Amino acid sequence: MIRLGPASGYPFEGPRLLGGWAPPAVAAVYAVLYRPEPETRPDRYAVIYVGHAGDLSQANLPFRHPRAQCWIARAGSRWKVHICTYEVPRGLPAHREQIVRELTAVYHPRCNETQFDHSWAEEWIGHER
Repeated sequence: MIRLGPASGYPFEGPRLLGGWAPPAVAAVYAVLYRPEPETRPDRYAVIYVGHAGDLSQANLPFRHPRAQCWIARAGSRWKVHICTYEVPRGLPAHREQIVRELTAVYHPRCNETQFDHSWAEEWIGHER
């Protein structure tokens, strides 16, 4: 298990090597990872993509996904790409999407085409006078 996200994070299953992994037919948020320093820090992973699916077995995983080439390029080989998954308890698509936005804002994964930010504009919250 690996925890991803702010504060205590979300409990993701894995990470496991993406190559050879058979995606289960479950709804889940998933994060694609690699080890930036495998020799000196083999237990440290970097998040390079975050997504979600209503059925992981239909999400074109492992390597037919539209962003798979970015994952491979970032990791250096398809055999260095890892995945972890989080089945959101009673999670609807909107719940999964919110977690993806949150994780994208925290990790800024390079292979996600859309990035999110956790900043607040002053006009959203007002200011003291």
